[in-house]
Amino acid sequence: MNACTRDGRGGSPTAVVIDDAMLTDDDRHAIARRTGTSHTAFIDTSTAHTPTVRFFTSACELTNCGHGIMAAQAVLLHRSGATEHHGSLRTAGRTFATSAIRRRDGFEVWFDQGVIALADYADATAGGIIAALDLQRADIAAGVRVASPGTPRLLVPVRDHLTLLSMRPDFDRLATECRRLGYLGCFTYALWPTARTAAARMFAPAIGVDEDIANANSVGCLAAHLLDTSGNGEIEVHQGDTFRRPSSISASATRTGSGIVTRVGGVVGLSPPIVLG
Repeated sequence: MNACTRDGRGGSPTAVVIDDAMLTDDDRHAIARRTGTSHTAFIDTSTAHTPTVRFFTSACELTNCGHGIMAAQAVLLHRSGATEHHGSLRTAGRTFATSAIRRRDGFEVWFDQGVIALADYADATAGGIIAALDLQRADIAAGVRVASPGTPRLLVPVRDHLTLLSMRPDFDRLATECRRLGYLGCFTYALWPTARTAAARMFAPAIGVDEDIANANSVGCLAAHLLDTSGNGEIEVHQGDTFRRPSSISASATRTGSGIVTRVGGVVGLSPPIVLG
């Protein structure tokens, strides 16, 4: 599946496998490597009302993957032959309410991300991650924040779109710094060309993904951060341009008694099946 396409093009290639109980985790890692996609979703459909999804990269298993949830839900709707579905998917971390609607250009999928935990970036040693990202302090547009929908990552605002596109991170150093501090990765972004749109790049070499074409969970985190700091919780984020794989993800954040919750969505395009010989 091509998760989070933009205007019918691009998106993040995401492999979806109807899981087999005979597969081992080593098998799943091998399949993730062979498909050549950054993430692979394995769906256990034996529990029909709430299918369980596991996410693998070539290097590790993830407890959660936003665009993987979207790709998996699109596959389930495609297999059902229905025009829309409203239900839920279970992951290792929690159960997500989902909705999917068949469209001419693919499947529009949304999921409720839940509460986003936000904290100011307070690394006492400072600088290591910023330097690994190929940034100077003057390149940072505002405060860096930690955001977590279950796994923490850094939200790093850069001063302009050109700075964002010109970044050439040191991935080995960034992986070391993220592992040391316990972060999944760094979501760098520039609000551009309006306060309700942004361009972004997600770097997560610590989990085997140097740069993501689309990262839905981080877009939800950004929506929560913006609601918390500016009162605007609506955002559309473009990614993937450095790969010539344009992607688009939308998110909305709402303040509740439990904290800030988000809803994340985009369009998933259908690709031909992969035959693994």
